[in-house]
Amino acid sequence: MAVRVDLIVSLDGFATTTDQTPEKPFGEDWPRLVGAYVATRTFQDRVLKDTSGKGTTGMDDEYAKDYFDNIGAEIMGAGKFGLHNFPDDPNWKGWWGDEPPFRCPVFVLTHTPRPSIEMAGGTSFHFLAADPAEALQQALAAANGKDVRIGGGPSMVHDYLKAGLVDRLHVAITPILLGRGIRLWDDLRGLEAGYTVKSETAESGTVHVTFQR
Repeated sequence: MAVRVDLIVSLDGFATTTDQTPEKPFGEDWPRLVGAYVATRTFQDRVLKDTSGKGTTGMDDEYAKDYFDNIGAEIMGAGKFGLHNFPDDPNWKGWWGDEPPFRCPVFVLTHTPRPSIEMAGGTSFHFLAADPAEALQQALAAANGKDVRIGGGPSMVHDYLKAGLVDRLHVAITPILLGRGIRLWDDLRGLEAGYTVKSETAESGTVHVTFQR
């Protein structure tokens, strides 16, 4: 059982974009940031439900497969679930349709808890007003011996890293510059000292850096 993070950042360390408009709610930069991951066969199948077999099959896809492997529970912030966008909609069930790709209990940290939601495919959403350590204890219990993923956003990931609660951090560095947003690395000087670090470059130019206890 391990506590894991997988996150995509730019060369300058930003894991969010700031160029969204009402006409383009994801902005111009977001597809550039996550493009290599979205292009993988695993993403096409697991997230977009495209079972035709299309998508890349190289190193990026190997990391995409690993993202979903042996996960027994996930913790995410209210923003990743979409509560910031739909705070007053009791029928809002997240961004991922009727059968989300997580297939495990997901604990959503929020200041305004709501009843749990059971979804198709094994995903259940549970809404907690808890600090990171408290949420992690609940997720570890629910994971039933499997790993727990800290799903983000980046501010939540930073909190778990700062608290020393992450066993394995995988960062996919996309070779673009964003210049602004939420940076992952601020105030984490010396983080690497507690980990064995591995780095390899995929066919897409994405640099996969893994910090492993």
